[in-house]
Amino acid sequence: MLGRPHETLLSDRSPRTNAFLSGAPTVFGSGVPAVDGVRIGIGGWTYAPWRHTFYPQGLVTRRELEYASRRFSTVEINTTFYGARRASEYAQWREQTPEGFVFSVKAPQHITQRGPLAKCGKAAWAFLNGGLAELGDRLGPVLWHMPPSRLFDADDLAAFLDLLPRTLDGRPLRHVIEPGHPSFVDPRYVDIARGFGAGTVFTDAPDMPVLGDVTGRIVYLRLMRSRVDIAEGYDGAELDTWLERAREWARGEEPNDVAHLVEPAATLGKREVFVYFIGGAKQRNPAAAMSMISRLLRR
Repeated sequence: MLGRPHETLLSDRSPRTNAFLSGAPTVFGSGVPAVDGVRIGIGGWTYAPWRHTFYPQGLVTRRELEYASRRFSTVEINTTFYGARRASEYAQWREQTPEGFVFSVKAPQHITQRGPLAKCGKAAWAFLNGGLAELGDRLGPVLWHMPPSRLFDADDLAAFLDLLPRTLDGRPLRHVIEPGHPSFVDPRYVDIARGFGAGTVFTDAPDMPVLGDVTGRIVYLRLMRSRVDIAEGYDGAELDTWLERAREWARGEEPNDVAHLVEPAATLGKREVFVYFIGGAKQRNPAAAMSMISRLLRR
């Protein structure tokens, strides 16, 4: 069984008994803070193999988010990609997570996968105003995935971004674009995203376009190359490299080993950096995230 490095980082300080099965109160810890603007987590919190490699034995499913949110400073909500959730669910997720924890939310696929983006404003508004406000201060970036079938269209993308609201219930909304087609590797894309302050996903996925240009106040990393033959998904040197890049971006700098399409924009100061281990050997992703968190906390 895969070791659990979080046990040396944050102790449950309670025996693993049938309290997990009964739902009795158990101390899971107060959470993991963002450090110097860097947040690290995983995609989702429900995955059957994690019940053997990450969650304590006997932990009931309804408490998995409560537990995971004490091990990471952020989690990307993926279920919303397949359809909007009820306001009551968002409220429950808020209540189950500690102060300082932040979700990112992946917008429903039907918004960006059908027809011109410029005609998706009504659907986007319906999603954003369909209960997300219940997350309150737990609401972080909203991720808009552009499928591999969608080619970059400068006018269409600009029209879509112009339709997106900038606030929700008085809180700023932070939008992030995930390009899926290589045509997005275009200086015009960088200019448009910067013009609207939208972030761009940076990934190590071999089948996704790689854009190292920072386009907003948020840097959003989706790391998708964890490997099953490595207990922590990535080897230590790889985790150190990604963490150093995250720290540089958070300081408002640009890593010198990341290619750019255009000249870096004038820095606006410190940035928020979200790092998610997602895809790849998914059973290893919690260990990868916790290993990076332990490195972040001890520096």
